[in-house]
Amino acid sequence: MVPFPRASAAASFVCRKSPGEGSLYQKSSEHTDKSNALPHPSAPSTDDVALYVGIVIAVIMCLVISVIVALFVYRKNHRDFDSDIMDSSALNGGFQPVNIKTARTADLLAAPPDLTSAAAMYRGPVYALHDVADKIPMTNSPLLDPLPNLKIKVYNSSGMVTPQEDLSDISSKLSPKLPHALMDGDTISRRTQTLVRSWDPSCTAFGSFNALGGHLIVPNSGVSLLVPAGSIPQGRVYEMYVTVHRKESMRPQVDDTQETVLSPVVSCGPPGALLTRPVIITMHHCAEADSEDWLIQLKSQSQQGHWEDVVVVGEENFTTPCYIQMDEEACHILTETLGTYCLVGQSVSAATTKRLKLAIFGPVSCTILEYNIRVYCLDDTQDALKEVLQMEKQMGGKLLDEPKSLNFKDSTHNLRLSLHDVPHTLWKSKLIAKYQELPFQQVWSGSQRNLHCTFTLERFSAATLELSCKLCVRQVEGEGQIFQLNTTLSEDSQCIDTSLLDPASNITTLVGPNAFRIPLSIRQKLCGSLDAPQTRGNDWRMLAHKLNLDRYLNYFATKSSPTGVILDLWEAQHFPDGNLNRLAAVLEEMGRHENIMATEH
Repeated sequence: MVPFPRASAAASFVCRKSPGEGSLYQKSSEHTDKSNALPHPSAPSTDDVALYVGIVIAVIMCLVISVIVALFVYRKNHRDFDSDIMDSSALNGGFQPVNIKTARTADLLAAPPDLTSAAAMYRGPVYALHDVADKIPMTNSPLLDPLPNLKIKVYNSSGMVTPQEDLSDISSKLSPKLPHALMDGDTISRRTQTLVRSWDPSCTAFGSFNALGGHLIVPNSGVSLLVPAGSIPQGRVYEMYVTVHRKESMRPQVDDTQETVLSPVVSCGPPGALLTRPVIITMHHCAEADSEDWLIQLKSQSQQGHWEDVVVVGEENFTTPCYIQMDEEACHILTETLGTYCLVGQSVSAATTKRLKLAIFGPVSCTILEYNIRVYCLDDTQDALKEVLQMEKQMGGKLLDEPKSLNFKDSTHNLRLSLHDVPHTLWKSKLIAKYQELPFQQVWSGSQRNLHCTFTLERFSAATLELSCKLCVRQVEGEGQIFQLNTTLSEDSQCIDTSLLDPASNITTLVGPNAFRIPLSIRQKLCGSLDAPQTRGNDWRMLAHKLNLDRYLNYFATKSSPTGVILDLWEAQHFPDGNLNRLAAVLEEMGRHENIMATEH
C-alpha cells in the first residue's frame, strides 16, 4: 500500500483559488497602498527630545550659578571681619565672630560633634599688642559664654598652641580681645585709641591680662593698677592701661577755699570692662595722715568731663561702689569700675595739714653773668616730683640739693621764700625785696602744677664759677625748711641727679603669678581656711585686724572670699618687696600654724 502524500495535497489546496478570489485580494492590496499614501501627523524624533532636555538643564544651571554668585557677593560686602563661621558648634562655644573651622580628622568625621572637646582652627589676623582696632567684640549673651575645657588650635607668627592647652593659656598668646562689657559688638573706637596713644608713655602702662591677673606700674610715680587673679572672667583677655594725667585742665576745680587736690588724676581702663572681683588702684597722696582733720572724697570723672563724688573716706557702706584704704603716703582704691579718679580733701580745722615737696634747681652750666635759681613747691607725691625732674632735665637744669618735705597748714598764711648768706663780694641779688611769697590759696588748692618762683643772682665776673648760699622756705607762722646750696657753674658738672628715681621701677607690666608675692597655691589654702567663720575668731576678721585693714570689715564681708580681697590689698600695699616672713608671723600669732608659708627671699 502506497502512502498518500498529505502535505503536498494540502499545499495544493491552499494555493488554489478561484479567479474571483484573486481579484478580491488584488483590490484589497491596492486599497491598502492608497491609504498609506495619504498625509498624517508624525511623532517627534529622539534628537528633538534631547535638545529640549539640554535647554532646560542649561537654564537651571544658569539660575543656580547666579544665586551662588549673588550670595558670595552679598556675604563679601556685608561681613565685618576677614573670616566666617564654618562650624555652628564653635559659635555656641562663645566665639561668635571668630573664623573657626572644624579640624578635618578621621576621628571627628567618624564621631558626632562634641562641643567640649572639638578642635578648631583660628585663621583670623594676628594683632599687635597695643593695636585694638577692628578686634573681636564680645557679647553678653549667656549662650556665648565660654564652655569649660574648650580646646582650640591656634597658628600665628609667634608660635603654635596645641589642642591640649587651656583656653586661658591661649588667651595669653592671642592678641587681646576687647572687654566683655563692651557689648553689642562695640569695639574701642579709633578716637579712643588715638587718645591713649597720645598720652605720655612715661606716664602710662599697658598690659594684656586674662583670669590669672597681673600688675601695671607707672614707673617712679607711685601709681599702679593691681588686677587680682579672678578679676577678669575666665576665657577673656583684656588690654588694660593705667595713666597719670598732668594737664591742669584734667584736674578737678576746687571752689571752696578749704578744698585741695590731694592726689594725681589717674585713669585706668578700658572703661566699662566687666570685672568679677575688685581691682586695686594705688596712688600717692599728700594729706597728713590724721583722718580727724580731713574730709577726703574720692571723685570720678564722667564721660562728659564732669567730676562727681563717689565716696567719702570713712563713710563707706553697702551701697558705695568702692572702698579706700588710706596709708601714710598712698591710698588704695578697691573698685570694680574702671575710670578716672582723684582724691580731693576738705579741711576740717586750722590744724589740717598737707605735705609739700620742695625742690631747688639751677642750670648745669652758665655762660652769662646771671644765674637763676628755681624753687618748686609741689604736692608731696612721686609723680609731681617726677614731672619736674623730667622738665628740668629737658631745660638743662640740675638739682642743687635733695628735695625736702614741708608740712603746710590750713592757716591761711602764705609761703615765704628767701635767700641768705650770699657772698656779696662775688654775687648780688636782683630781687628788690628781701623775700618772695606764694599766696596761701595758690599753694593750698593744689590745682596749679609745677608752682615755683625764681631767684636771679648776678656775678660780678665770669671767672666766678662757684655759688654757696642758703635758701629758706617756710609758712608764715608755721614750719620751714633750710637748703644749703653749694654748686659749680662749670660745663662739665654733672647733670640732673637721678638717684632719687628708683632704678628698679623700670618694669611696667607683670603678668600672671609673677605679679604676686603670695604663691597661688598658698593663697588658695589661706582663703579656704580663713573664709569660714571660726568660734575663736581667728579667721579673716582677725587677719584684717592684724594687718591694720579692719576700718570697715563689712566691705570684705560682702565679698565671696573676704580673705582673698584682704590678701589682694596686702599685695598692693607691699609691692614690690612684700615681706612674706611678716605675713607668716601674723598667721602664727593667729594660731593658724597649718597655713604658715615657706619663707622666700
